[in-house]
Amino acid sequence: MQSQLTTWIALTRVKGLGCVSFKKLAQHYGDPTKAFAASAAELSGIDGLGKEAIDGLLRFPAWRDVEEELRRAHGGGVNLITFADPRYPARLRTIADPPPVLYVRGKLGCLDQAMAIVGTRSASDYGRRVARDLARGLAGLGFTVVSGMARGIDGIAHETALNTGSVTVAVLGCGVDRVYPAEHVDLYRRICENGAVVSELPMGARPAAFNFPARNRLISGMSLGVVIVEATEKSGSLITASLALEQGREVFAVPGEVGSSRSRGSHKLIRQGAKLVENVNDIVEEIAPQLVTRGAPAPSQRSLPEDAALEERQIFTLLKDKALHIDEVIESTGLSSSKVSQILLELELHGFLRQLPGKRYAVEN
Repeated sequence: MQSQLTTWIALTRVKGLGCVSFKKLAQHYGDPTKAFAASAAELSGIDGLGKEAIDGLLRFPAWRDVEEELRRAHGGGVNLITFADPRYPARLRTIADPPPVLYVRGKLGCLDQAMAIVGTRSASDYGRRVARDLARGLAGLGFTVVSGMARGIDGIAHETALNTGSVTVAVLGCGVDRVYPAEHVDLYRRICENGAVVSELPMGARPAAFNFPARNRLISGMSLGVVIVEATEKSGSLITASLALEQGREVFAVPGEVGSSRSRGSHKLIRQGAKLVENVNDIVEEIAPQLVTRGAPAPSQRSLPEDAALEERQIFTLLKDKALHIDEVIESTGLSSSKVSQILLELELHGFLRQLPGKRYAVEN
């Protein structure tokens, strides 16, 4: 008799059963581990399930290896989160090829408000500055920053989120018990303590080049959208952007210096319709309709919490009587445009305001 976790791990090792076929099993059975007890005739009736996968399910030979994998994971302090586990990222469940099991070090937490920031490994000073500004802004608004812990933009995004006091999630192209690149050992430790390191690959898996395109689909799959900060024309970040589009996620790109090789990938995305990003407001305005607010007041509540800042109260009171254009709010309050934009976004994010067409704002009813 196999334990529930071993049967889930076994699904990742059935020859011919990829993540797309796995999702077909999940849709057919609800509990895809039931496939191990199914007959050949029953499995043959599942659309898209190939002969190799059917044979692999009927005569799975590696139960001892799976049990050893489970022992290694538990011995290494790694949590296994299955597709059926409530902790499995809800947004990741919706992609065409979700992994049956996630290996997690740390606490994955709620990813309702997650944004990915990725980019070149050889970032310029400009790219580093923009990545820090965006990661700091997103973290300050309560977003979880997701990236791949690579050199350059990825590492900067993680580090900035941590320095802001926020959580961050790193998705690896190797086993979660490996630190890659090796110089990120301290960053890896900090992410495990204040977020999570995640992989679909088994314990000890090496960072082989072919692992990373598959890893990128998890980065975008967990997130509301992907922000590209500096990318060459052949950058892996463009693969992430392409996957994000296939998954129905938003794609954002930061414009760079004209003529720079680091800018060509980002500029190509902008020409193809990616949202041009200059600051965090550009991101939040685009995805505001998708946001799931946590701890937001009921829609009928028309008062701010007692600890709300004076400037927030000033703007909220101003908008209680009628909807105003953002320029009218700036003029009436005397605050800077950047400060007003920040406060409006935060109040909208937490359910106190709603944005109307034409950059007008009103108190949420």
